[in-house]
Amino acid sequence: MTLAQLEYFYYAATLENFIEASKVVNISQPSLSRAIKALEEELDVILFEKKGRNVKLTKTGSILLEHATTILNEVKRTKNNMNSAKTDGGTIDLAYVTALAPSLIPQMIRNFLKMNDNKNVSFNFHQDITARNIEGLKNGLYDIVIGSYASNEDSIEFTKILEQEMVVIIPKDHPLSKKDFIEPDDFKHHPLLGYIGNTHIAKTIKEFFIKNNIDPTFICESTGENGIAALVAENFGIAIVADVPSIYLDDIVIKHLNPKFKFYHNVYMCYIKNKYQLPAVKRLIQFIKDETIMKQ
Repeated sequence: MTLAQLEYFYYAATLENFIEASKVVNISQPSLSRAIKALEEELDVILFEKKGRNVKLTKTGSILLEHATTILNEVKRTKNNMNSAKTDGGTIDLAYVTALAPSLIPQMIRNFLKMNDNKNVSFNFHQDITARNIEGLKNGLYDIVIGSYASNEDSIEFTKILEQEMVVIIPKDHPLSKKDFIEPDDFKHHPLLGYIGNTHIAKTIKEFFIKNNIDPTFICESTGENGIAALVAENFGIAIVADVPSIYLDDIVIKHLNPKFKFYHNVYMCYIKNKYQLPAVKRLIQFIKDETIMKQ
């Protein structure tokens, strides 16, 4: 059974006339008749019975028409989706760290979708730590990842799109909350909360402490700013985190490091090099690059 046979059958069934059906599918009437005859032999059923110059579906023909209609409609929908995907539509799988969810990602995607060329694009959003997002990218689950830099990933293109200042978050009424700036030595005397140790941002913070000869006491680690901020708000300790919206809580005071010691965490757009990308994915990559250049 072929799609061509189903199409010939569909038009013969709906028009109830082989000659008219042959005109629609642009083949000769004998060719259409042979194709339907071959279909009947393959299925071992009779699909039509003659009614004057026209034809009428048998009971088994009516059953096949129901299935043929569903199949042909699905084929048409698939072709339309494929055509949309190769032009102005398609679905983009975007993965990012949770801290970017409240502001950066919604604003970026909203501005992208405002452009006329992107009105038919849809998104699947995924949130996880960068390491797992990178694995998903390499396994073909995601088109683009927004997150930290990952070393030894030669197949991946990393483009810096954002620079986040690292700030200190302190419980309200904490002794350090009255200081104008936080000094590296301040971390010697207070318990510290931090990021899970295998993340890029955790390594960056630990490099800061090593550089300044500080051996802090880490009492707890979390995957992101949300979890760290919640513990700081409950007076478990202090923390150095990226300056993101989720740390602005009523029970937290945010302080900058002494300008001499200020450092940053970079956010990158990541995608596989030399891989076929849907036009919509290519447009999003270029859009993010252009937006980054404009903000510099």
